[in-house]
Amino acid sequence: MAVKGTDLVKLLPKKTKCKECGFPTCFAFAMKLATGGTEISACPHLSDEVREQIEELLAPPIRPVAIGTGDKALVIGDEEVMYRHEKTFFHQPGIGVLVTDTDDEKEIERKVKSVEEMKFIWIGHALKADLVVLKSASGDKGKFLSLVKKAADMTDGAPLVLMADDIDTLLAGLEACGKERKPLLYAVTEENIDEAISKLGQAEVPLAVKADGLEKITALTEKLKEAGLQDLVVDAGSRTLWEAVRDQIFVRRAALKQGYKPLGHPTITFPCFMADDSRKELAIASALLTRYAGIIVLSDLKEDYLFPLVVLRMNIYTDPRVPMAVEAKIYEINEPTNVSPVLLTTNFALTYFSVANEIEATKVPTYLAIQDTEGLSVLTSWSAGKFNGETAGEFIKKSGIEQKTKNRRIVIPGLLARIRGELEDELPEWEVVIGPRDAAGISSFLPELVGRS
Repeated sequence: MAVKGTDLVKLLPKKTKCKECGFPTCFAFAMKLATGGTEISACPHLSDEVREQIEELLAPPIRPVAIGTGDKALVIGDEEVMYRHEKTFFHQPGIGVLVTDTDDEKEIERKVKSVEEMKFIWIGHALKADLVVLKSASGDKGKFLSLVKKAADMTDGAPLVLMADDIDTLLAGLEACGKERKPLLYAVTEENIDEAISKLGQAEVPLAVKADGLEKITALTEKLKEAGLQDLVVDAGSRTLWEAVRDQIFVRRAALKQGYKPLGHPTITFPCFMADDSRKELAIASALLTRYAGIIVLSDLKEDYLFPLVVLRMNIYTDPRVPMAVEAKIYEINEPTNVSPVLLTTNFALTYFSVANEIEATKVPTYLAIQDTEGLSVLTSWSAGKFNGETAGEFIKKSGIEQKTKNRRIVIPGLLARIRGELEDELPEWEVVIGPRDAAGISSFLPELVGRS
């Protein structure tokens, strides 16, 4: 629950318009602080105790946790809403593949490489898995360390999760891959929490907390927080679909609706331990993706199963307030020349890919002029005044297309035949041709257009 400025002002020292914070009153400062418009350090009169109290109130309901470093770091948590349509989801769940020290060498290499090499280009985005999850299944520390070193050497900074039953093995694994990589260590349990606090307190890496049920998880996270360990990822131990979905919803609701800090942490889930075949595992992973999982661990990465999962993830974790758009520019399709035709449309992603795919299928060399309409479709952008003869003419003049082709023929969407006259006024040297009403008509229209030239 969002903290209110009226709650914060009650904690501020009773100074009358000192203005040292840069605001005319304490109330104005508190209101700005509640919305993130200023820093708590702006008030010089806060005691350490009050400062800590306010920092606790201002902390996000679900604490963000970073696994890995640099531009490949995976950040999970820090969500604000239960439902995407309320605002948006910010940090998409990480998808990882389980690699154990009992796998053979070829299997280890294949799985580790697949995290970085298995990619899908979809609506201009590169979709892929994120993490390598390394598990000590043999109980042999030496084999586990060999696995960690091999995976660390094979990956170019990909985030790692180290899984072992005892703290000493986790520490050895951390040393093997390097603390600077900030792997997630799995897991702190009821049995080893005291040892974990004493040995991992200075490790400065995120920790996974595992217990049988959320009540026990709560006790562990509170104890770790008291010891100064707060970058936590929780696993309630659920290993059936129903229990796992139930626990994911409960954690999210407790953190966001009740402001319950002991459960204000992202989660890790294991579809790899819940199903005995790939199709069931994909179904479970999809359910957990839509129900707030922070990390989803799969037994393997297969193209025909990973692709629908990462597309689903992209669809859910895009801002519903911002249309999907591509870059506004001139795209060259099928190696156009200086006599190739020019097709004009909007930068709505679905429009672009529909039109571009149809052009590519015709094998006709073509320039595709994509105008910036803020991601709106053809009719929507026209009705909003963002796609008309004036705006299209201005775009064409600035696009540089006149230096690329001698062919002064431009094709506009058939749905906007009405802007033909406006565009001819803006581009008097161009012939404006009315194209098909939808992309499917390009396959017959474009070869016929070129044939008439």
